[in-house]
Amino acid sequence: MNAPMPTEIPFYEAAGNEIELFEQAWKNRLPLLIKGPTGVGKTRFVAHMAARLGLPLYTVACHDDLTAADLVGRHLLGDGQTVWCDGPLTRAVREGGICYLDEVVEARRDTTVVIHPLADDRRTLPIERTGETLHAPDRFMLVMSYNPGYQNFLKGLKPSTRQRFVSLRFEFPSAAREEAILLGEAACDPMLAKQLVSIAQRLRSLKDVDLEEVVSTRLLVYAAKLVKVGLDPVEACRSALVESLTDDVEVADALLEVVKATFGR
Repeated sequence: MNAPMPTEIPFYEAAGNEIELFEQAWKNRLPLLIKGPTGVGKTRFVAHMAARLGLPLYTVACHDDLTAADLVGRHLLGDGQTVWCDGPLTRAVREGGICYLDEVVEARRDTTVVIHPLADDRRTLPIERTGETLHAPDRFMLVMSYNPGYQNFLKGLKPSTRQRFVSLRFEFPSAAREEAILLGEAACDPMLAKQLVSIAQRLRSLKDVDLEEVVSTRLLVYAAKLVKVGLDPVEACRSALVESLTDDVEVADALLEVVKATFGR
């Protein structure tokens, strides 16, 4: 089954030279590692670049139970016979597309080892169960992403994996760029975009509040879309920002005070 080709290029507001770096990595057959906090646009950037380059995109949401077979493929029973079914990594190699491993540190280390031959100058994918060795075409690209804040002793990239990749770091956007993203993604009122970005900056700077994650640009887009269809701004921020960031009632009340102050409540 082929990955659907994008009919239009997804919106993406560039922060620096990341578009040029991605293009040059692809042209030079280099794998790319993107790191940054949740919701800053890593996945959207990859989708944008796949469409921009006209490449099929296979995205894998990595998790604890992901196996090498989930990436490469497995034999399945059908109509009384055993049939080989390619996994997303194998399909991307065969078609000459992009395989994107999202939040790769969530996968077990013994699973990610399967990508090593593809991420160096060999650019091959051995498939032990079929006896094949696939040679990646020039159009193929391997891209991975992760949130450095999720790393610990048990969850992290092995040095032998990390050092096979060109790396790109994403940070939270500047105020002007974040406003432009809200305008492009949600087509909201410019004043609302300024207010939401102001809320985000204040919440991100809080020192005495215990949050596992700070507010992401993605959540701001959600809030803007809710306001655009008529929801009260404070209630939209309560649902899209505050309740998404914490389950602690006292912390939620503190965050909501920032929201109310911004909207003059």
